[in-house]
Amino acid sequence: MGSLPYSSAAFYVAFLFAISCLSFLPGVALANHGPITRHYRFDIKLQNVTRLCHTKSMLTVNGKFPGPVITAREGDRVLIKVVNHVNNNVSFHWHGIRQLRSGWADGPAYITQCPIQTGQSYVYNFTTVGQRGTLFWHAHISWLRATLYGPIIILPKHNVSYPFGKPHKEIPIIFGEWWNADTEAVINQALQNGAGPNVSDAYTINGLPGPLYNCSQKETFKLKVKPGKTYLLRLINAALNDDLFLSIANHTLTTIEADAVYVKPFKTNILLIAPGQTTNVLLETKHQNPKANFLIAARPYFTGQGTFDNTTTAGILEYHQSNTSSSRGSKSLPLIKPNLPAINDTAYAANFSGKFRSLANVQYPAKVPLAVDKSFFFTVGLGNSPCPKNQTCQGPNGTKFAASVNNISFALPTAAILQSYFFGKSNGVFATDFPSTPLFPFNYTGTPPNNTIVSNGTKVVVLPFNTSVEVVLQDTSILGAESHPLHLHGYNFFVVGQGFGNFNPKNDTANFNLVDPVERNTVGVPSGGWVAIRFFADNPGAWFMHCHFEVHLSWGLKMVWIVLDGKLPNQKLPPPPADLPKC
Repeated sequence: MGSLPYSSAAFYVAFLFAISCLSFLPGVALANHGPITRHYRFDIKLQNVTRLCHTKSMLTVNGKFPGPVITAREGDRVLIKVVNHVNNNVSFHWHGIRQLRSGWADGPAYITQCPIQTGQSYVYNFTTVGQRGTLFWHAHISWLRATLYGPIIILPKHNVSYPFGKPHKEIPIIFGEWWNADTEAVINQALQNGAGPNVSDAYTINGLPGPLYNCSQKETFKLKVKPGKTYLLRLINAALNDDLFLSIANHTLTTIEADAVYVKPFKTNILLIAPGQTTNVLLETKHQNPKANFLIAARPYFTGQGTFDNTTTAGILEYHQSNTSSSRGSKSLPLIKPNLPAINDTAYAANFSGKFRSLANVQYPAKVPLAVDKSFFFTVGLGNSPCPKNQTCQGPNGTKFAASVNNISFALPTAAILQSYFFGKSNGVFATDFPSTPLFPFNYTGTPPNNTIVSNGTKVVVLPFNTSVEVVLQDTSILGAESHPLHLHGYNFFVVGQGFGNFNPKNDTANFNLVDPVERNTVGVPSGGWVAIRFFADNPGAWFMHCHFEVHLSWGLKMVWIVLDGKLPNQKLPPPPADLPKC
């Protein structure tokens, strides 16, 4: 045999050189398992999709419904290039991502950016700082999120384990809606005539309505499991307008995370999940094959006065069959169905949401603001706006439906608020006199006042950097009490208290939980009640807070916080990227 071209030593040196070169390539993680950059491309295009024997051309990301999963690890940088190939303006929100000093990537149209116009593109650029768990992305303009949505999964850093046993498998389960109609036409018609909008035709699990709807037997989500295993289910409510009760027949679920924050585990047979909320649960399968299939069912929790989609979406939990005729055998098995609460079971809803507690341990502390610099009391609910002259309106008593915070129905500007603020051009775009309490106090959950007309404006609250903030969100019974899932962009907050009736500062504050309150980005304001949240304003930028019922968002139940820069360089908002869309 001839001699090798390299000695062992020379080969080793060459190998080391090759490895060192690799370390300079973007997105290549070596043995140190440090953060990497992850690249995604979203092509917004029309796609024909069929559900309930109805085919429609609808907006999709990369032709998929629901859209693709974004996966990252805690600390990773994520770059998502969105290319708009359709006639609609689009923008995207990465729901629950803190966006620390990256407010230009937050996404709500006319708040942090102008929308991406036809033929244009924009690269969303953010880093997953101090977060791990399940979130989701969705369009944030008009009602386009009806079809433009998908999961975000943030895994823990390498060599950091879950605070629970490693599951056998992880499955994202995202709840949405199917509309036979074009949702843009639905909301445009409602805003024109002032009435409540038409409702969806079905709820969906991972885009599939399930067997309880006509012409939908084949469009059913199936969760196939093995006996004696633990599955991590990443549950996301991406529906437009409905809280959902959820249950898997004859199976108990262990709740271990809410809105990408670990919680003290608790067992439940029925979950409530509001639009904008995510909940991770552990499903422990039965130790032996039960020789049955089990329905996974979700239907709305609804407390309002209007119409709603009173249907049930369902999937099927199937145990792995060992015999060769597994598919035929599975169909002949009995199907066990769960029991769900009454549609308007507010007592169950309040009891369930009250079970959530932060881990509040050394590794995952609950950094609750104990002292409060600024307190706010916000009423949230419905109202009316006058019918324009020479027009007939179909809202209450010939008016138009409206919604408001402290009786101000937020009017979207035609320029982006963050840009206007950053460049000091706020005149004519927004005013800074949003009231910290209602201008006209009344019995919020009792008999409504005679005048239920809302005022309109583009008003914001300005906060100095690192202010500790407390906000009490009070539901009102104007046009009926109703639950409201309130979402705050750019922040997590601690839910320090909740109750029914009118908030009483003296009595209710004394009962606040300042030890281990749950940390969330979306909270349900109880129907006919209140909820209190606290957070540190430690993220400079313009941050949207709004009801995650899309109809209430369209009617004006929204406002904006502007958080000023701090003194240090790492406390300031950087300038906008060069490709930020223009209005």
